[in-house]
Amino acid sequence: MPTYQYACTECGHAFEQVQSFSDASLTVCPSCGGRLRKVFSAVGVTFKGSGFYKTDSVAKPASSESASSSSSSSSSSSSSSSSD
Repeated sequence: MPTYQYACTECGHAFEQVQSFSDASLTVCPSCGGRLRKVFSAVGVTFKGSGFYKTDSVAKPASSESASSSSSSSSSSSSSSSSD
C-alpha cells in the first residue's frame, strides 16, 4: 500500500499515512482540526538501459557512404589477391 504525505494548511503539521488506493484522502488535521492537503514530491526512479526512449525502437539507417566504400575496397582487394 502506498504512503501519502499530508500537511496542515493551518498549523503546518506534516505527517505520512499508509492508505489503500481506494481509501478517501484525509481532510482534517489530527493536531488542530484544520484543513489537510496532500504533499507531492519527485519520485526517485531512474530508467537505465535501452528501450525507454522513442528513438530506441527505431532501426538505425545504414550509412550508404561508409557501406559502399567499405564493400568496394574489400571487393577490389579480394579481386587483386585472387589474380595473384
